[in-house]
Amino acid sequence: MGRAYQNRKDSMAKTSDMKARIYSRYGRDIYMSAKAGGTDPDGNLSLRSLIERAKRDQVPTHVIEKAIAKANGPDGEDFAAARYEGFGPGNCMVIVDCLTDNPNRTYADVRQAFIKTKSKIGTPGVVAHMFDHAAVLVFAGHDEETVLEALIEGDVDVMEIDTDESGMVSVLAPASEHHKALNALNAALGAISYEVDEVQFIPKGATEIGGDDRDMFDKFMQMLNELDDVQNIHTDAQLGEE
Repeated sequence: MGRAYQNRKDSMAKTSDMKARIYSRYGRDIYMSAKAGGTDPDGNLSLRSLIERAKRDQVPTHVIEKAIAKANGPDGEDFAAARYEGFGPGNCMVIVDCLTDNPNRTYADVRQAFIKTKSKIGTPGVVAHMFDHAAVLVFAGHDEETVLEALIEGDVDVMEIDTDESGMVSVLAPASEHHKALNALNAALGAISYEVDEVQFIPKGATEIGGDDRDMFDKFMQMLNELDDVQNIHTDAQLGEE
């Protein structure tokens, strides 16, 4: 594809605290998906995708089951999505996606990460136009031509499709076509084990980060990753030499 995409866990240190935060974030995602679309994974593609991804990331079964049970109960937490955009260290572009039960607290926490790393938080849309909001599907076991045919038959608007040297097929489609693409592929090709099945903001370009900016960028990412409300961080940063 020529453009990098990342899984949220890849930017987080593999410590017990970070793993706990990953589990918590998956728990929130699963809870929200089950609350919105039902607790049966067979009838809720978004939930099924989240559960499969959580299992790949070694999220304990009890975390998944607890989130679904909570969504199935009469009471529950009231989370809302929040998105913040701006310019990070080295003038890289950043989008921060959150789930929060207190938007004022979350905005203040995210803003502090920007301020303390000499970065600038902006208004909604300030950098989003420099990213493609896309469904990213990566899997093995099928050739590119067969995959493309399945997507075309399913009337999916394919943005990009490519196969790497290891035989992994990568598909990009508009975010709004995520479930449509999954349905088309599963109907034509049977059960697929996805290496990546996410909706992400894919940068259209890259900003190289090196020198002193690299240290500040690492601090910026650490501060954001330590916030419980932060679910995903998207950036066009391309890390150079420290």
